[in-house]
Amino acid sequence: MTRTLIVIGHGMVGHRLVEVLRQRDTSDAWRIVVFGEEPRPAYDRVALSSYLDGKSAEDLSLTSQDLQDDPMVELRLGTAVTGIDRTNRIVSAADGTAVGYDALVLATGSRPFVPPVPGRDLDGCFVYRTIEDLDAIRAAATEGAPGVVIGGGLLGLEAAGALRRLGMRTHVVEMAPRLMPLQVDEGGGQVLNRLVTDLGLTVHCGAAIESIDGDDRVRSIALADGTVLDTELVVFSAGVRPRDELAEIAGLERGERGGFLVDEFCRTSDERIWAVGECAAVNGRCYGLVAPGYSMAEGVADQLLELGDGAFPGADLSTKLKLIGVDVASFGDAHGRTPGALEVVYANNAAGTYAKLVLSDDARVLLGGVLVGDASAYSTLRPLVGRELPAPPEQLLLPAGSGVDTGALPDDATVCSCNNVTKQDITTAITEQQLTDVPGIKACTRAGTSCGSCVPMLKTLLGECGVTTSKALCEHFPHSRSELFEIVRATGISSFSELIGKHGTGRGCDICKPAVASILASLGNGHVLDGEQAGLQDTNDRFLANMQRNGTYSVVPRVPGGEITPDKLIVLGEVAKEFGLYTKITGGQRIDLFGARVEQLPRIWRRLVDAGFESGHAYGKAVRTVKSCVGNDWCRYGVQDSVSMAIRLELRYRGLRAPHKIKAGVSGCARECAEARGKDFGVIATEKGWNLYVGGNGGFNPRHAELLASDLDDERLIQLIDRFLMFYVRTADRLQRTSAWLESLDGGLDHLREVIVEDSLGIAAELEEAMQRHVDSYTDEWAAVLDDPDKLARFVSFVNAPEAPDPTIRFVEERGQIRPEPVVLPMPTFATQEVSS
Repeated sequence: MTRTLIVIGHGMVGHRLVEVLRQRDTSDAWRIVVFGEEPRPAYDRVALSSYLDGKSAEDLSLTSQDLQDDPMVELRLGTAVTGIDRTNRIVSAADGTAVGYDALVLATGSRPFVPPVPGRDLDGCFVYRTIEDLDAIRAAATEGAPGVVIGGGLLGLEAAGALRRLGMRTHVVEMAPRLMPLQVDEGGGQVLNRLVTDLGLTVHCGAAIESIDGDDRVRSIALADGTVLDTELVVFSAGVRPRDELAEIAGLERGERGGFLVDEFCRTSDERIWAVGECAAVNGRCYGLVAPGYSMAEGVADQLLELGDGAFPGADLSTKLKLIGVDVASFGDAHGRTPGALEVVYANNAAGTYAKLVLSDDARVLLGGVLVGDASAYSTLRPLVGRELPAPPEQLLLPAGSGVDTGALPDDATVCSCNNVTKQDITTAITEQQLTDVPGIKACTRAGTSCGSCVPMLKTLLGECGVTTSKALCEHFPHSRSELFEIVRATGISSFSELIGKHGTGRGCDICKPAVASILASLGNGHVLDGEQAGLQDTNDRFLANMQRNGTYSVVPRVPGGEITPDKLIVLGEVAKEFGLYTKITGGQRIDLFGARVEQLPRIWRRLVDAGFESGHAYGKAVRTVKSCVGNDWCRYGVQDSVSMAIRLELRYRGLRAPHKIKAGVSGCARECAEARGKDFGVIATEKGWNLYVGGNGGFNPRHAELLASDLDDERLIQLIDRFLMFYVRTADRLQRTSAWLESLDGGLDHLREVIVEDSLGIAAELEEAMQRHVDSYTDEWAAVLDDPDKLARFVSFVNAPEAPDPTIRFVEERGQIRPEPVVLPMPTFATQEVSS
């Protein structure tokens, strides 16, 4: 016996319900009647903006001809439902018809939220929701005229992109203190703001609308701070609200914040009525993404066909999208709301990228993350949420996910999110089709054929399947980093432009530029901020300071061996007090000063340099610190003067640029108080001299350093360290720690010992000479900046107001010191207020 299902709403989720039910209903148990208010059948609202890029309504349509011809499906388009009689199970429509039902699904979706501001009904005000809305916006847009989008979330930036494509001078007004406040954190918001501004949009964050003004049509918008924006067109895209008007008519319960209240099976208080999609408040919570709606639709279809309980499994609110050409992604607990959650951040303002991982309190399990500017690692990271990390967090945050061990990824991990291609799809194609290169993978699986961000992962998977791939640094250089190092060393090339002109192609990227900058610095080619080199540097090197989470910087002067005079200690206290900085003694025996604004850095460093301090290179891929215990001068167990040796080593290797940061330690006895075996190179005193250990590191995947040589006198110790460091600098890959480098060497420690100790390659003297050139040419980077007006000109928050502080940087006091002010956002109506794209 055939029963009747009525679906109210033919949007994306309502259509998915119909589609799935028809696919799984092999016995034609259900006849489906669909009521849709819009005059056209379901279309891809997620890709709505592409309608302005040339796609037609037919291109966006989700409804196949087979479904339209299906005798078990009746589409009643352009027909609104006006009544639901639950007692007699009858639905009434605006055209006067009535249809009885055995089951009813509400898929009414949502409506755009229009803030209740004066003037919102003037001509020239639009919402951004349907194809008809876009037709109206296109008809009203004037090239070169100003336009305003109210809302800086997902749909708001899409709408802004639409006005930009229509040639309008576009403003974005967002009430929250940053763009996309539900998806990205403060650091990601800063990078996103810059990227959006670089595209020609004007952004007003933390701005409330006072009124929309005009006579017969909109002419301007007044903001609460007194700013007036001239405009000929306003687009409201400030979120959505559930379409739940039928709840009152049918006597159904609403959620506290709107939506039809349903249980975990998407069933209302009436056992014959379900609600799915944006209109459904599952246990009181609405979801504004299409993926949870699809999950609800499939669950209800299973219940109707008695194929399972069809419980809603919960929502993955992860999103990855390209807004007006800018990659943005968030996944899992992106804002670190889990108690005890830790954060690891990689920011590269020079490249316009930001990445954050949220980890469990033991730093082992991935909880979530944010990616802005480069979201290529999203397909690798998202499947790892809730799993133990396969690699140190800093490797996972490298551009394009180059530090990820793909062998640790589950087979169902999506490598190419554009075309939904999994790791297993790719590895199966490689082995079964005997693919040998990336173009072959593209042709066979379509992975990498859209945005191309997964191409580095394709190369890695080829290698895992036993296919030898190129060691090219990136698409602009066919050489590895170590090969480029030798080219620069042998030819004397002193600039990136010369190197890429003679040995590469194109203009370079955020992979090769910092790598070449490091090579040039390692070989002593001038100050890192000289001329062209300044534009090659990573975020921290651009300002010779580590950027912190709220956009301020840390100041870390060098304190060799942790030894400091009272006078210098007083200066640090005076500077911290004068500039209101947070002070902390680090595990590397230095004092860090946090909270400095970029325009304050030169004044702070002038005080420090005058007091005899120099850069501690905490910001650079360079030798950082040489940690020390107190040695035999004070400790009753000490057998050598570890403090003097630590100072000697740190002063010798200070400023040495390398593929990655380098840390060291010197312990005065076998009790190992300086933790030397957890360092890139570590020295432990013996009664006969020193033992040298190499290739260790702390962090997420700690590794003990291995013994390279024993019972060395002072001069032999320094000789072997010279060789070790220069050999590492020459041959390591980009961003490869000494531990990973040592493991990657053919022959491992034995080979390294042959090269460094036994001079099997005959290059020992050359390595020593290279190190001596570094020692002889060393100058303090900050002292050089202070003596150069051109370099000093870089240290401003705003080019047009060099002395003005960044108004977005705020602090609160805790334990007598400052810390970044936490950002508290208003409670949203939805878990995510817009449909993702």
